[in-house]
Amino acid sequence: MKSIFDETTKNELEERIALLNENSERKWGKMTVGQMAWHCQYPLKLAIENKPSSKKGNLLAQLFFKKSMYNNKAWRKNLPTAPQLKAREPKNFSDEVKVLQQLMYDMHQLKSREAWNAHPFFGHFTKEQWGQVQYKHLDHHLTQFGV
Repeated sequence: MKSIFDETTKNELEERIALLNENSERKWGKMTVGQMAWHCQYPLKLAIENKPSSKKGNLLAQLFFKKSMYNNKAWRKNLPTAPQLKAREPKNFSDEVKVLQQLMYDMHQLKSREAWNAHPFFGHFTKEQWGQVQYKHLDHHLTQFGV
């Protein structure tokens, strides 16, 4: 499984993002490309901030969905999105991509971090799994926009 912690994979993601523009059209879903760039920031921020969570996670999610977060099988289209991750207003593509690119860089720089707090919904991830889930989420949405 690819990981954002791998230099080649990080570069691939950056190259794919560079192929996007404010007129990129989605293949599925409702988000604009600017909203997608905004949406993709949250999981990166969550991992980078690495704050302890008072939540134990969702047991059903941990039992039935967690492994799909970091395995090689592609996510299906139109998966449900947590309400706080839904962009409700237009987003400026250029501004949001700059933030996304910085967060990707920041996440990649954490490849040596050993202590990772649990995900508030999916529970504990290893460092490797954190890198894989970040790649998989970005890959899913870049594929959504044809890159």
